[in-house]
Amino acid sequence: MHFDAEFFVAVAFVIFVAVLAYVGVHRTLISSLDKRRDRIKSELDEARRLRDEAAKLLADYQRKQGEAQKEADAIVAGAQAEAERLAAEADAKLQDFVARRTKMAEQKIAQAEQQALADVRNAATEAAVAAAERVLAQAAKGAVAEQLIAQGIQDVKAKLN
Repeated sequence: MHFDAEFFVAVAFVIFVAVLAYVGVHRTLISSLDKRRDRIKSELDEARRLRDEAAKLLADYQRKQGEAQKEADAIVAGAQAEAERLAAEADAKLQDFVARRTKMAEQKIAQAEQQALADVRNAATEAAVAAAERVLAQAAKGAVAEQLIAQGIQDVKAKLN
């Protein structure tokens, strides 16, 4: 039999594998692979759990954002309504103020007209009395004249006022 180098390598390899099998390297190797598989599986499970939790958090935040947007829209609508109400109220107050001022001005004008009319009457009365006094003074003389003048002045004053 002729033995070459390849034969010795093959025999050495079989002996090496047999020693490894006898020592139990395959069990250690399988155990190591099982541990790695379990670790990878637990990491994948943890990743799925975290992904599900993140999806729930995202949905929760989106819901909260929607609620906050609705609340902000309601606040803006309320503020607009309040602004419109205040503007209408201010306009009503302004209209009322203008109406009161106009009424006061009209009353003052009416009072001024009445006062002017009274002043004109008083001036006319005084002028008439003075004229009557002069006319009667020239026409009548003595005690009778004075009595007539006094009586005429009183009558004129009574009628004109």
